[in-house]
Amino acid sequence: MARLQLLGAAFLFSTGGAAIKAAALTGWQIASFRSGVAAVALWFMTPAARRGWTWQGALVGVAYAGCLTLFVLANRLTTAANTIFLQSTAPLYLLFLGPWLLHEPVRREDVGFMLAVGAGLVLFFVGVDRPLVTAPDPGRGNLLALASGFCWALAVAGLRWLSAGKGRGSPAAAVVSGNLTAFLVSLPMALPLGSHGPGDWAIIGYLGIFQIALAYVFVTNAIHRIPALEASVILLLEPALNPLWAWVVQHEAPGAWALLGGAIILGATTIKSWNESRVTAPVT
Repeated sequence: MARLQLLGAAFLFSTGGAAIKAAALTGWQIASFRSGVAAVALWFMTPAARRGWTWQGALVGVAYAGCLTLFVLANRLTTAANTIFLQSTAPLYLLFLGPWLLHEPVRREDVGFMLAVGAGLVLFFVGVDRPLVTAPDPGRGNLLALASGFCWALAVAGLRWLSAGKGRGSPAAAVVSGNLTAFLVSLPMALPLGSHGPGDWAIIGYLGIFQIALAYVFVTNAIHRIPALEASVILLLEPALNPLWAWVVQHEAPGAWALLGGAIILGATTIKSWNESRVTAPVT
């Protein structure tokens, strides 16, 4: 059941790019209303989200809000593949943030991972991506996706900080706070609303309830019952499937350099997870 839940979470997460592109709303409108729906859904789905509200959790929520908002805006400007692959560079930033925020030292074996992810990152900026109907401004979208990855690294460091008891507050409350912050910050740019059909609001409902809230519930229920390596590999289905759904739904084809860069980033992340599981595994 735990593995099925984690697979379900990876599947739901992976549909974000195609769903965001399918809605006939602006990026700011999707970012605002998706997070607003998610905040309400998480409040009802997760009892832990109703307690442990602190200013420290709210601060972590600000970083998560940046990730959520920038992810949507990037998806509206560049390909779904570029967005998810560039956001997947978050572990690279965590290696720099870890010693500062979590007092986790950088190990010698981490240097190879940093170089591999850095090489994959450079490939996204080799040449010029041609604009597509679903990706009208790839250059700006790529920069927003990079910023989304950095905010995600900050959010992950903050959630680990709260989970370890180094800061006061509930991680679940911080996630709800982040969605609420994304909703409120994006709302002024989302107005005036204009006229939109039921299909657009159905997409917003799907993104908030299923792609964010239910996927989060699946992850939190399953993550403590599955070995870390297996969990990380299963969740890598998200960046692997994300471009596939955009190709199926919008016929969006990412560039060859982006695919190569994404493959290097995901490969390096998999190897790093495998090495860490060997280091932390108990000796028998």
